[in-house]
Amino acid sequence: MVKDMTSGNIPRHLITYSIPLVLGSLFQLTYNAVDSIIVGRFIGKEALAAVGTCSPVMNIIILGISGICIGSSVLMSNFFGAKKMDLLKKELATTAVFGVYFSLVVVALGILVTERLLQVLYVPDEILHIATVYLRIIFLGAPFTFFYNAVSSALKSVGDSKTPLKFLAFCSVLNGVLDVILIGGLGLGIICSAATTVIAEALSAILCILYVYRRIPELQLQPSEFQIDGGLLRQTLQYGGVTALQQSCQPVGKLLIQGAVNPLGVDVMAAFNAVTRVDDYAFTPEQSIASGITTFVAQNSGAGKNERIRQGFRDGLFLEFCYWVFICVTAYFLRRPIMRLFVTGANEGVVELGSRYLAVMAFFYVLPAFTNGVQGYFRGMKNMKMTLLCTFIQTSLRVIFVYLLAPRYGIIGIPFACAIGWSVMLMVEVPCYFHARPGKKR
Repeated sequence: MVKDMTSGNIPRHLITYSIPLVLGSLFQLTYNAVDSIIVGRFIGKEALAAVGTCSPVMNIIILGISGICIGSSVLMSNFFGAKKMDLLKKELATTAVFGVYFSLVVVALGILVTERLLQVLYVPDEILHIATVYLRIIFLGAPFTFFYNAVSSALKSVGDSKTPLKFLAFCSVLNGVLDVILIGGLGLGIICSAATTVIAEALSAILCILYVYRRIPELQLQPSEFQIDGGLLRQTLQYGGVTALQQSCQPVGKLLIQGAVNPLGVDVMAAFNAVTRVDDYAFTPEQSIASGITTFVAQNSGAGKNERIRQGFRDGLFLEFCYWVFICVTAYFLRRPIMRLFVTGANEGVVELGSRYLAVMAFFYVLPAFTNGVQGYFRGMKNMKMTLLCTFIQTSLRVIFVYLLAPRYGIIGIPFACAIGWSVMLMVEVPCYFHARPGKKR
């Protein structure tokens, strides 16, 4: 359903828009966690370590693609708020055609460099082969990932955040069921886990496209309209390219951190894979709330309503704080039961390592709640350079301090390295917001 956020109750708009995004991310994360649980319990800790070491590379693909789509979505939200529907459709067409070429290049390059990349990351020889096969299959899903993100971004730009949730939930449940049957029941290997992931991505994209052509006339493109508009492509790459770099900074940082974790042994690698699944339950919903802030700010920026922008930003930060309270309590008090989901009783050392990590990180999750909220505001105002700068600062500091702390303190040094990066990021973001906030008297 199309939703105009330029009028009406601000908290209600943000809550009704953000909740489906949060639920969608939780569905996706639950699938990822179930996938890791099934892999760890039914295949073994070596397979769990292999999936974990592939995760940062997978995230670079996903976040790079979604970064371009977020940049496109900001433009579409702005056009929708300004009631320029012809430009909205041209932007969608430009993104779709560009996405065909871009995703095919990603597939080709990904398959070629997979093994060498994993070797650079010091992946142990005992898991190198299965990690390589797993990651190459995942690369085949890049086109489906792009089109799902492109169409869902278009739906979100016109205020419909519920529909992508429905399709993502269906496909995530299907994916989990297939994993349980094929891996847990029939004893198939890690290749099956990768294949079911690609199948779920394809179904999500197809269902979103079918829905648009049945229900959303504002986004329906005719064959003759599938053309690249040069001016819009430059704007898309300007905003989307910077956003893609910003989005990719985090997984690149995680990739480098994985390089510091791998020499610590398979137990630490397995524990780190498990706790990063829990981290995702904090970070991804916080990013989803930030996406709600982005769409709200972009629509109202297009309509020139500065007071609504300021109020919406404050309400969005409050939502971020409320979510942090929930995830902090959950991660801290349930840290040992959560870790035992990933491994059998014979791997108590992995449980202990992960529990120590979560006992500290649970309290630090408040920092990315606020950094994501501020990033959402800057994206909505089309200030992509600021989002890139702040993310680069945070990621660089996090990586540097992981390499300083992890060799001495082990896995427990990673939460403190992250906290240092987020704290400095806020020190940069907050003054910049007050300096350039909309409607400020100069």
